Amino acid sequence: MKFNYWKIFLLGFGFFGVSVIWATYNAFVPIFLENKFGLEPAMIGFFMTLDNIAALLIQPPVGAWSDRLRTPIGRRMPFILIAAPVGAIAFGLIPLAAVLPLFVACTTTLLLSMAFWRTPVVALMPDITPSPNRSQANGIINFMGGIGSIIAFLGGSMLYDINPAYPFWLGSGLVILAALLVFVLIREPKVIEDSHEERPSMIASLRTVFADPDRSALRVLLAIFFWFVAYNAIEAFFTLYAKNHLGLTESDGTRLLGQLSLFFVLFALPSGYFGSRIGRRVTISIGIVIMTLCMLAMFLTPAGTLTTVLTKLPVLGQVPVVGVILMVAGIGWACININSLPMVVDMTTLSRLGTYTGLYYLFSTFAAIAGPNINGWIIQLTGKNYSMTMVAGPFFMILAFIMMLGVRRGEAAPQPEVSVKAG
Repeated sequence: MKFNYWKIFLLGFGFFGVSVIWATYNAFVPIFLENKFGLEPAMIGFFMTLDNIAALLIQPPVGAWSDRLRTPIGRRMPFILIAAPVGAIAFGLIPLAAVLPLFVACTTTLLLSMAFWRTPVVALMPDITPSPNRSQANGIINFMGGIGSIIAFLGGSMLYDINPAYPFWLGSGLVILAALLVFVLIREPKVIEDSHEERPSMIASLRTVFADPDRSALRVLLAIFFWFVAYNAIEAFFTLYAKNHLGLTESDGTRLLGQLSLFFVLFALPSGYFGSRIGRRVTISIGIVIMTLCMLAMFLTPAGTLTTVLTKLPVLGQVPVVGVILMVAGIGWACININSLPMVVDMTTLSRLGTYTGLYYLFSTFAAIAGPNINGWIIQLTGKNYSMTMVAGPFFMILAFIMMLGVRRGEAAPQPEVSVKAG
C-alpha cells in the first residue's frame, strides 16, 4: 500500500461535509434554542449533547459492522450513500421549524443519519494509508474538515445576517456534494480475507484495551475523553458566551470561531509532519499545554480587553484580543486532533481499524455528552454567568496531559524495507 496525497485530499471531502454540518449546528442551534424557544442554559447544554448520545449508540457498532460488511462498492461506501442525503435534507429543515417538537424531529433525524456515516468515512483513511503516513493523512483530512468549518463559520456568519436559514441550506448542499465526490473519486481497497484472524466485536476490543498490560491504549482513550470534554464544553456555548459575556452579535461570535478554524487549518498539515518527526505523544502534549493556557487567558482577561480590536483582516474582519487567543488555540487544537486518531489505530491490526475508530469516537462522544452538560450547569448555577464557560476546560486539559505521560505505544510503525535484487 502506497501513500497517495491526492487520494487523501479526495477522501477529505467526506470530512469536509461532516465539518460543515457540525460547525453550523454548534454555532447557530444554541442561538435558536435561547432566542426562539427560550430554553435555559442547562437545557441548552443537554440538547447540544443529543447528537452525541445518538453517536454513542450508533457509531461504535457501525464501525465494527463496516469492518465485516462486504459489498460490490466496498465496506464503507454504503453507509455514506444512504445516510449523507438523509442528513442533508433534515439539516436544511432545521431553521424552518417554528415549534419545538418539529425542531426536535428535524435535529433527531440529522443526528441519527450523521452518526450512521461518520465512522465509516473516517475509517477509510487508515484503510488506504500506510501506518507511517497516518498522521500526515489525518492532517490532510482535518485540513479539509477545517476548510468546511471556515466556510460554515465565516460564510455562515454573513449568510445568517441575511437570513438565518441560509447557513443551513449551504451546509445541506455542500454535504451532498462532498458525499458524491467521495463515492465517485475514491475506490476502497479490496480486503484480503484472513480465515485465521477473528473480527472482534466492539465489546471484545474494549476488553482488550482494559487488559493491555502497559495501558497505553486506555490512557490515550481517556486523554481523548478529557480533552474533548474541555473542547466541547466551550464550543457548545461559545456563541452564547460571545453574546452574553463579550457583548458581541451572534454573527461576530461565529466569526471568532472561524478565526480559530483558520489557524487549525493552517497548522493541520504541519502538526501531522511534527507528529511523524518528533512523535505523536510529544506533539499532542504541546498542544494540550497551548490549549490550557489559551482557556486560562480567556477566563482571566476582562471582557473589555478581550473585545479590544487589534486589526482588521480580509475575510476574517475585525480581530480582537480574544480572536488572537483563539488563533493560538487553533494551533494547539491541530497538534492534538491531528495526531490522536493515528495513535489509536496504530495500536491495533488491519482487521480492527473500523472497530478502533469506533472506540475513538466512543470516548470522544462520551466527552461531547459530558462537556456541554457540565458547562450548562456551571453557567446556570452561577446565575447565567457566561464567563464561567472557560472554567472547566483547563481542568480537563490537565487531566489529559497526565494521561499522555504514561503512553508508550501508538507512534508510526516503521515502513518495511523492500529488498531489491541486483539484476
